[in-house]
Amino acid sequence: MSAPGENLRIDSARLWDSLMQMAQIGPGVAGGNNRQTVTDSDAEGRALFKKWCDEAGLTMGVDQMGTMFMTRPGEDPDALPVYVGSHLDTQPTGGKFDGVLGVLGALEVVRTMNDRGIKTKHPIVVTNWTNEEGARFAPAMLASGVFAGMHTLEYAYGRTDLEGKTFGAELERIGWKGDEEVGARKMHAYFELHIEQGPILEAEDKTVGVVTHCQGLWWLEFTLTGKEAHTGSTPMNMRTNAGLAMARILEMVQEVAMAAQPNAVGGVGQMQFSPNSRNVLPGTVVFTVDIRTPDQKKLDRMRAEIETRAAEICAELNVGCAVEPVGHFDPVTFTPELVERVRSAAEKLGYTHRDLVSGAGHDACWAAKVAPTTMVMCPCVDGLSHNEAEDISPEWATAGTDVLLHAVLETAEVVE
Repeated sequence: MSAPGENLRIDSARLWDSLMQMAQIGPGVAGGNNRQTVTDSDAEGRALFKKWCDEAGLTMGVDQMGTMFMTRPGEDPDALPVYVGSHLDTQPTGGKFDGVLGVLGALEVVRTMNDRGIKTKHPIVVTNWTNEEGARFAPAMLASGVFAGMHTLEYAYGRTDLEGKTFGAELERIGWKGDEEVGARKMHAYFELHIEQGPILEAEDKTVGVVTHCQGLWWLEFTLTGKEAHTGSTPMNMRTNAGLAMARILEMVQEVAMAAQPNAVGGVGQMQFSPNSRNVLPGTVVFTVDIRTPDQKKLDRMRAEIETRAAEICAELNVGCAVEPVGHFDPVTFTPELVERVRSAAEKLGYTHRDLVSGAGHDACWAAKVAPTTMVMCPCVDGLSHNEAEDISPEWATAGTDVLLHAVLETAEVVE
């Protein structure tokens, strides 16, 4: 066995062409994508991905969560596979690269191996996890969470979207509910390539992010209950205003996050007013607080303070307050040996790099519960993601995938 030389590179044009073809499925309204999980567009994207995998000689398995596992066999039938992947689902106003780069970059690794006739001891499994985004069905990273034993299958199937449709029924409707038991597969290692979704790499002119940790996260869904009343004829001192309580809680979340600096964030990205009429005070307000930090103790303190102070704010305004955690994972430390392989690959290939802590959650966070895991990141323009204007360059995509290729081959063990 010998490590591939620095001249081994992926087919940059083929990778970019695949990214652009996938972006045509589920187009957004402003140049990005709306390919939310278990929609018809998701099914169409899956079918195109399967077609490409078939052409690359991969064998498909699909589990009961709809996750696609596309296998390139290894030379040792007893060797556990190296899994490489991410997700094809997007936000409602998502970009072309979030998640998709990791799936199609993994496919490009296999295509390059096929081109060069490279054989490995361990099988390689290109993976498309279902519902990583959590935009339609909370929580995020749902399928990988079930795989890692963090959620039950029944819990996942019962998750509902804003229209009351369940995840399980929608997965079956689009025809991608598999028979394979979720989590039955064993992994030798897991790699995930992703765009940074932050501004650090571009700002520092680094081409590759070597991901050492992933932030912990809580999504806390608040339901505030006030009294619907006319906004024009109800005196200010006689209102039970759930909207006002929400506003004060949002300001409080900002204070808590700023007081927890450095390396802590908090905010609200989704809210619903009911009845959502211009001249009616809301009877119910539902919103989700998102807090993150790589420090476990700090994460716990932030959650406790937010819940305590929110209850006090609501009590002062005579507003009902209920809180339900709808997403969570603890901070993750990725496997040092695999992290070093990513770093060494970047150095061997001549790409500038730096260590990173991922600010976003990824399927790798749950995979790390069951197997050695790490991530590779490439820059994105202005750090913008979860936005249709999300953009990367072909050169960045190539560099990240080149590094992925070399780290995966070292782990899968090339056979002469």
